Amino acid sequence: MTKQYSYAGWSALALVAVMGAEARPLAMVGPWEIHSLDPASNGVFFTRLQVAETLIEVDDKGELQPGLASAWSVSDDGLQWRFTLRQGAHFHDGSVVTGEQAAWALQQALHKPGVLQSVPIQKIEAKEDLLIIRLHEPFAPLAAVLAHPSTQILARAAYDDKGQVTQVIGSGPYRIASLQQPQRIETIRFDGWQGPKPAIERVSYLTVGRAESRTLMAESGQADIAWGLDPVSIRRLQQAPKVTIASVTLPRTIQLKLNGADPRLSDPVVRRALSLATDRVGMATALLRDPEMAATQLFPPSLSEWHQPGLTPLAYDVKAAQAVFAAAGWHKGADGVLQKGNERFALTLRTFPDRPELPLLATALQAQWKAVGVDLKVAVGNSSEIPAGHQNGSLQLGLYARNYALVPDPLVTLLGDLAPGGSDWGVMNWQSTALTEQLTRLGRGKVPAAEAAALRQSIATTLQQELPLLPLAWYRQSAAVNRDLKGFELDPQERSYYLTRLTWGNR
Repeated sequence: MTKQYSYAGWSALALVAVMGAEARPLAMVGPWEIHSLDPASNGVFFTRLQVAETLIEVDDKGELQPGLASAWSVSDDGLQWRFTLRQGAHFHDGSVVTGEQAAWALQQALHKPGVLQSVPIQKIEAKEDLLIIRLHEPFAPLAAVLAHPSTQILARAAYDDKGQVTQVIGSGPYRIASLQQPQRIETIRFDGWQGPKPAIERVSYLTVGRAESRTLMAESGQADIAWGLDPVSIRRLQQAPKVTIASVTLPRTIQLKLNGADPRLSDPVVRRALSLATDRVGMATALLRDPEMAATQLFPPSLSEWHQPGLTPLAYDVKAAQAVFAAAGWHKGADGVLQKGNERFALTLRTFPDRPELPLLATALQAQWKAVGVDLKVAVGNSSEIPAGHQNGSLQLGLYARNYALVPDPLVTLLGDLAPGGSDWGVMNWQSTALTEQLTRLGRGKVPAAEAAALRQSIATTLQQELPLLPLAWYRQSAAVNRDLKGFELDPQERSYYLTRLTWGNR
């Protein structure tokens, strides 16, 4: 019988004193809540903790690698994909990972909102140790979709009779020892894991809302890894003797989502004026302490196939912005706010504090746009308010950070974000027939390299001209790490915490 331990309230240093370095657990803190167990809503949390696996994995460079599928192939017509499952894999409840169970888990995912719904799937079935997916039409990035956390494969016992996930029973190197939603999770090494035995036996994660509190916990040794640090905290921790700062540039963009149905935002000329009134370099320098992260286009350089060096960069020019507003019929009223007839240029921007830089950027934007006559109200709430506002039509502006490589092929994310109907984290009430056709052409595959590059360039150019999404900054992820911890790396794909690579240096 395995003993269960509770470490609630213990600091990492106290645990070392009591248990010894050999059994020392790893304590992490971050701003993200465990709001759901379902892969469709919160799958990335459990892949990062290496509790659950997907059929396809991804290396540090974004290249597809075997996961629960040891190999895969596609028919010449692109309509049938066959995945061979890894032999000897077991779920944490002891059940065997079979083609039948993998097919069943993907069928559950297919019935829920997520990237799998973007795939023209006709049928998912199993044949011995094979998983077979049949399509209505070719879809070249299917393997990349099956690396997305929402497609993780869980045991049958993880689901209730209605197909809802009630517990996370994965097949990764760590299993869940205890879970207290929405703040705390503890995992323990899974002895049935086929790969190398992880050096660290136990891992805990605690949701801590304030960046200042996470900083103090890292500084004092209560946390071995602290995620979601603001620039001020990073500078402070750079002076801390027992902490080191790790950072990596991500394929992520901090951007504004604009409601194209709002009469103040429907004209691309006006959206251009808002862009001209935005001092990206100033915000990146003063708030992010990283001027290189000022976005000149939607796609960051880390997305090498999509980033277009030849595009005219998004610029900051207040006088030009004022001239564009005036040409579009917007003039300042007695209160200094732009007016057009009886319409005032007053907007509400929604954002959230999970990423601590977002409220800071929103406040800076409020001041910058005030200079050209835009009355911007900032509402800081929960991240769920942006997709909810998209669904009910109440959202005017949403500020968030979008990862364009959570599916390793950015095309999959773009097919959803730029769809004619828009998406929760993509465009809203905006569409381009030509752009949709170009994305569809890429999705069907078998496009010559030169043509594919030309299509990506055209898509990026349309987004730069129309600005249905207003990029503010590219993204560099940072974490504070205990100097005793060896082997720590940040995943540029944001899929894994690489816990199996870690060891304690004082062993």
